[in-house]
Formats: sequence, structure tokens, C-alpha cells
Amino acid sequence: MCSGKGGVGKSTVALNLAVALGLDGTRVGLLDADLHAPDIPLMVGLRRSAPSSGWMLSRAGAKAALEPVERYGVTVMSSGFIVAEDQAVTLMAGLAGALLAQLVFATEWGDLDVLVIDLPPGTSDVVQETFRLLPAAGAVIVVTPQDVAHLDNRRVLAALSTAGATALGGIENMAGLTCPCCDTRLEVFPPVAHERSVWAAGLARLGTVPMGVVAADGSGGTEPVVVTAPESPRAVALREAAAAVRAAAADM
Repeated sequence: MCSGKGGVGKSTVALNLAVALGLDGTRVGLLDADLHAPDIPLMVGLRRSAPSSGWMLSRAGAKAALEPVERYGVTVMSSGFIVAEDQAVTLMAGLAGALLAQLVFATEWGDLDVLVIDLPPGTSDVVQETFRLLPAAGAVIVVTPQDVAHLDNRRVLAALSTAGATALGGIENMAGLTCPCCDTRLEVFPPVAHERSVWAAGLARLGTVPMGVVAADGSGGTEPVVVTAPESPRAVALREAAAAVRAAAADM
């Protein structure tokens, strides 16, 4: 899961898609690869308070040494399990790739059918290194109905093409809001001209996910809504998006 812009709900979509894929028996892993700002631990209800004094690196291919956690039927790993919640991850130049490789290859994932990777926003070294380490991976781009989000994600599309990576498609998040009082659909963002969108650039639309109202969804704002409010419009749209991602990956 990637996006050129932060704040589009990428981590929320990644977690819900992982959980939705696992609901039918698929063995799913979720890797939080946003090394500098890992949010998945908060979303699965895990917070580390004790700061870490160091991070022992291992070479890719070494015996697995990192133990993931299981939440909502998904095997989860994040740098946020290794450092304290409010501890900054400061990386010397060139170490991001080594840390990413350790999370990917030194985690005891078990037998997985799917590994969902939540990447940091933009086209940073971590994003590029992910597709170098996993050349068969497919990218799902998360975008919101904002001109700037589509602009940033057209840049991501260009970067993926340069890297020879496969873009499976995109998911539009925060696409309108249905008022829980009068059932009126509200467009929160101004419309994006089609010719400026990622869809016009050739990205397949895998799903359109509306905003959710926390009080109506009962999700608390972070827990996967596909579990906490499975019949809500947002949860239904996320399950449909997960099915579309599965189909697109099968056609790679």
C-alpha cells in the first residue's frame, strides 16, 4: 500500500484490507514499513512505553529473530514494536534499507498467503528499497478526492514505472460522507478534473471508500471498521476493495 501524499488514510486502509482478506481464511501478514512514523501499533491496540537503546541488525537471510504479534487474525510486524511509542527512529544514511530487510526477512511470519506492506508516503528510499527487495510485489495506491493527492500519486505512478514495479490499481478513500441524520450524501472535497486524476493516467480503480462517522461506526477511529462495524457503508466498501485487490493480484 503506497501513496504520494500523507494524510490519505493509507494505514487505515492497509489494516482494514489485511483484516478483510483474512476473514475468509487467507493467511495474511501486515508489515508496517513506515519506519519513521509507525501508526499500525496504535491501530491494533499495542503501545510500547519502554524506549529501546539500540536495534540489533541482522543480515537478510539470517535466522528469523523478530517475533510478530497477531491481531484480528492478521500477523503484524512494525518498528513500533521495537521502539517506544514516542521515541524517534533516527537512521543514519543507508540504514533504512537494512532495517526494512530485517523486518521483511527476519520476522517469523509463518506460512502466509499474502503480505500487505504499509509503505511511508512519497517515493522515499524505503519505498524504492521495498520493490528492490520484493520485485514481484504489486502496488496499491491510496488516493483521496483532492487535486493535490492525485498530483502526488501521478508522481508515484511514474516512480513505479521507472522501477519496473506493477501498479495493481488504486483505492479512493474519504470519497464523500453520508449524513447519519438525514442520509444525505455530502462531498467534502471539491471534484478533481478527470484529466488530472490518476485514473486518467491509466490506474485501475479497485474501490471507492466513503468517510465514516466514528459515532455511527463505533470504531473508535482506529480499530478496523470491517470488524467493529461490518455492515457500515465504509466496511462494505473496504471488503469490496479487498476482493478487487485479491483479483488484481491473481492476474499479475
